[in-house]
Amino acid sequence: MGQVAKYKVIVNRSICLACGAAVAACSEVFELGDDNGKNRVVAKYSVETTSEVSVGVIPGELYECAKSAAEICPVSAISIEEISG
Repeated sequence: MGQVAKYKVIVNRSICLACGAAVAACSEVFELGDDNGKNRVVAKYSVETTSEVSVGVIPGELYECAKSAAEICPVSAISIEEISG
């Protein structure tokens, strides 16, 4: 079987509208932060969170969920990259 895929999720919080669409689409990965009210990766998967950006690493089974959130974001503030292992 090979290694399980992981994905890097990046939220550009500087352009985030805090509309809640990503959270509604994929609350397993995203939440509105109590720091500035903008979307961020939940603590379980977070590797970095600032007022400008939130970065996390998610397991492959959450890819479709995160992807749906990225697609629904009205300002395209979420990007996802596969981490090659």
